[in-house]
Amino acid sequence: MIDVLIIGAGAAGMTAALYSLRNGRSVTILEQDAIGGQIAQSPRVENFPTIMQISGSELADKMFDQITEHGADFKFGKVTSLAKSGDYFEVKTEFDTLQAKSVIIATGVEHRKLHLENEEKLIGHGISYCALCDGAFYAGEDVVLVGDANTALQYALLLSSQCKSVHIVTLFDKFFGDDVLVKALGTRDNISVTHNAKLVELKGDGELEGLVFERPDKTKLELKTKALFVAIGQVPNNKMFEGLVELDKAGYIVADDNMKTKTPGLFVAGDCRHKTVRQLTTACSDGAIAATSACNYLNTK
Repeated sequence: MIDVLIIGAGAAGMTAALYSLRNGRSVTILEQDAIGGQIAQSPRVENFPTIMQISGSELADKMFDQITEHGADFKFGKVTSLAKSGDYFEVKTEFDTLQAKSVIIATGVEHRKLHLENEEKLIGHGISYCALCDGAFYAGEDVVLVGDANTALQYALLLSSQCKSVHIVTLFDKFFGDDVLVKALGTRDNISVTHNAKLVELKGDGELEGLVFERPDKTKLELKTKALFVAIGQVPNNKMFEGLVELDKAGYIVADDNMKTKTPGLFVAGDCRHKTVRQLTTACSDGAIAATSACNYLNTK
């Protein structure tokens, strides 16, 4: 019987594992894809305290080495169901059926992709989904941003203070963000906007070189750039947990400040929960809180 079972080996999940292990609890951590989650895709991380610069994959490896050194049991596998029977949880994967006294959901989110040829190859080589993470790497450059809601507008304002110019391209004929953000764009001389254009082609072999957009009349707009920031939303994958947790309208898990869900013994951490800031440091914070709450819960049993 596992004390703390963690679903997801991103920054939140691995921090939760570390804190649970240091509380003397047995820990199994499940991951269906790659160690580190989204941060593992970042070529450089410069916003993690005490570390001047590190690749996302190297940071993920260090976190993984730390928790395995402390005794974490790691298993690859996609979770297919989560259920609670009495005081215990049963977690089924494509390979195993595991039982645990408590569970922490740390499945993160996926950035909504463009689904264009070469997109995966160019991630970290000109394509970024996080201006907060990667904007400074393109200081002084002409960059392009695709998106039309609040996150896109906030990214554009941030990038305008770092980059030579920011060209925003939207699929529709208007923005869907807050008026205050839309008005703020108009105060920045280095921000330009093109509405009603769909990105149809990524140019570049190994590094991004340019973009091709298509207008409703089928005419093309070509932009040369070394950097494309994509802000068209994020997608949580929490559907299988909806019987045990409350989901908001966007599908994120609702929890209190202690990361407790509506089901005793079930906790959540990281980007998959309802929150306003999704960063590496906030994921780690969530993981620490969720693990502490899980251990406190176990202490009452």
